[in-house]
Amino acid sequence: MKANSSPELQNGSRTSLQNTSRIVLLLTATLLLLTIIPLYLFPLLATSLAWRSLSSSSSSSSSSSSSSSSDMTRDSIAGVGVAHHSCDIFRGEWVPNPNAPYYTNESCWAIHEHQNCMKFGRPDTGFMKWRWKPTHCELPVFNPAQFLELVRGKSLAFVGDSVGRNQMQSLICLLLRVTYVVDASLTQDEKFRRYHFPTHNFTVASFWSPFLVRAHEADHKGPTLTGLFDLYLDEPDSNWTTKMTEFDYVIVSAGHWFFRPAMFYEGGQLVGCHYCLAPNVTDLTMYYSYRRVFRVAFRVFNSLEGFGGTVFLRTYAPSHFENGEWDKGGNCVRRQPFRRDETRLDGINLEMYMTQVEEFREAEREAREKGVRFRLLDATDAMLLRPDGHPSRYGHRPHENVTMYNDCVHWCLPGPIDTWNDFLLHMLKNEGGRARSRNARKSTIE
Repeated sequence: MKANSSPELQNGSRTSLQNTSRIVLLLTATLLLLTIIPLYLFPLLATSLAWRSLSSSSSSSSSSSSSSSSDMTRDSIAGVGVAHHSCDIFRGEWVPNPNAPYYTNESCWAIHEHQNCMKFGRPDTGFMKWRWKPTHCELPVFNPAQFLELVRGKSLAFVGDSVGRNQMQSLICLLLRVTYVVDASLTQDEKFRRYHFPTHNFTVASFWSPFLVRAHEADHKGPTLTGLFDLYLDEPDSNWTTKMTEFDYVIVSAGHWFFRPAMFYEGGQLVGCHYCLAPNVTDLTMYYSYRRVFRVAFRVFNSLEGFGGTVFLRTYAPSHFENGEWDKGGNCVRRQPFRRDETRLDGINLEMYMTQVEEFREAEREAREKGVRFRLLDATDAMLLRPDGHPSRYGHRPHENVTMYNDCVHWCLPGPIDTWNDFLLHMLKNEGGRARSRNARKSTIE
């Protein structure tokens, strides 16, 4: 027997289907409107979502590039190209940037006199108008608002010599474009300064320790009239080690002070020296002390109870004396960066750099087992290409009696050193991506 549907049932089914289709279309349109309207009315929300997505997706590739830079071989660092094309922000060239500088020597009180090149009559301004362009990607110019959001409620310490303090001063100048700072120093000693940004509860501090270990000047003249120092290579300097648990990030650096004559002590015994010219004392060279102090400094963080922060090694920044040494008429008079094919990392500069990186690698391996994070802020290649960025004779008044008349060690502000904070911001964004990855893995395990 054949079953037949009545006309009423057929009409009812069609009506029901039409109503269902209308409801589906209405719901779809509503969802689209709810998605589009907020992004149209609040475009910053779209930017924020895009940045988070980009940050998350790029964190793994950026992480591999950071580690690959610390694993560079001696040949590749000296100029042989790297086979892969992942973005290594530390390998590239300087390109013109007409928008720079982003602050002026008049607008920033943090610039010390010997870096204030424009105040003392430097006639050219071109040295301020360059930016670092990595070979296979872009490095964004420092964004102070973004930086402050990333470090909200955190603290950053600079440990090392005056070149390290240079970076802190550059950072303060960049941040003052969007906020204000108060002096929160615990002492009047200019070697130990602390500044607080109340709008974001962010603190930055500098700890003067040019040798990173306990040291004192045994003779203010010495063989080269730059002093003779006693260095206790197995005793980290307590001026900074006792304060590190207070900080979330620490940038460690040291370099040019090791060229000065020094006596080396280990276990309380004299073991050798660097250019001390003392009878019956073995000259172990400055590379011996340089390796030892980084080894002991990194061990501080790997054994420091209560420290759970991130340690950055800011690598050696070469000087650029030409036509003589610093005390024999050497000067730095170039007015634009080197191109990559005009120079290479070799000699003393390469040895200093490799010494740091080798000790860094060893400390990094040990740190993985202890939960401490080590990161390489690899500024050497970029700064090697900037002979134009030093004060030269424009770091003091004309004819002033100063130890280093032509300063080819420190850096003018504004100037190339601002790029170190471009690097730092990029690395902090990577840290955020790594933290999200760690939290995601932890949630999956739980």
